[in-house]
This record gives sequence, structure tokens and C-alpha cells, in this order.
Amino acid sequence: MTADQWYVLIEEDTRTTRHAEGVVFKLHRWTLTASHPVTGPVEQALAAAEDAALNHMPSFLASYATPGDVPARRAYLTPDGTWLVHLKQRHRECHLRVSTARLVHTQEETQAPPPETIKQKLRHALERPSRKPHQEGQTPITTQPDEA
Repeated sequence: MTADQWYVLIEEDTRTTRHAEGVVFKLHRWTLTASHPVTGPVEQALAAAEDAALNHMPSFLASYATPGDVPARRAYLTPDGTWLVHLKQRHRECHLRVSTARLVHTQEETQAPPPETIKQKLRHALERPSRKPHQEGQTPITTQPDEA
């Protein structure tokens, strides 16, 4: 990772419709759909973010579009440099958010060892505790057999 690794992040407002007890719920959720690395300074990342805001086609609209369709687009640039884009095509609408970010930390996944199976747990529970050999200088404790 370099000191200035910039990315263009694209988030789409995904909507799912749920029905519960005769009521229709339209649930909106922002989902990170793309992250594009940009080589170069922050200015190149800002230019790439502007290009993405003006040209990116969300998967929701792309699935219904025919070749040559261009949706209506309103792109807003917020004071912090984030683009908020409203797209409309026929009777479908969606939103996307485009921002630039500097990668500051990465960590690879580590997996814990798999848990013991029931068979292994039973085996460990039924095993006798191991006998420790007596230490030097100590006499082992012995029991005398009962005499009948």
C-alpha cells in the first residue's frame, strides 16, 4: 500500500419491498457497489469521481434499459466533495452516491481453528487424566492393597 492510495467509492440506494400483515414496506439501504483504485494524487481521484457521477449506470436501471437508453440525471456536488446523483428512467428512479476516500488500513482475514466435534469432546471427557511422573526429591504415594 502506498502512502496515498485513493479510491472512488460508489454507493447505490437499493430498495427492497416487503409485505407484512397487508402493509407494503419499501426499505431503502445504501450499499457499496464499487470501489475503484486511482493511481495518482487526490486531484485525479476527484476527476474520476466526477466522471463516475456523470456516467455510472446503476445495476437497477441497467437491468431494465435497452441499448441506447440514457436516463435523466441530476448530479449534486456537496461541500465535502461527495456527489449525490438522482437518476430517472421511465417510471423507475434511483439514487447513487460517489465519493473519494484514501485507504488508511487493510487487514487480511484470519480464521479460528474449527471447534471440536461432539465425538472429540466425548473422547476428551472419557479419557483418564494423564499421570504425572513424580518429581525428583518426592516420594510417590502408593496405596497398599486391602488384605482380606
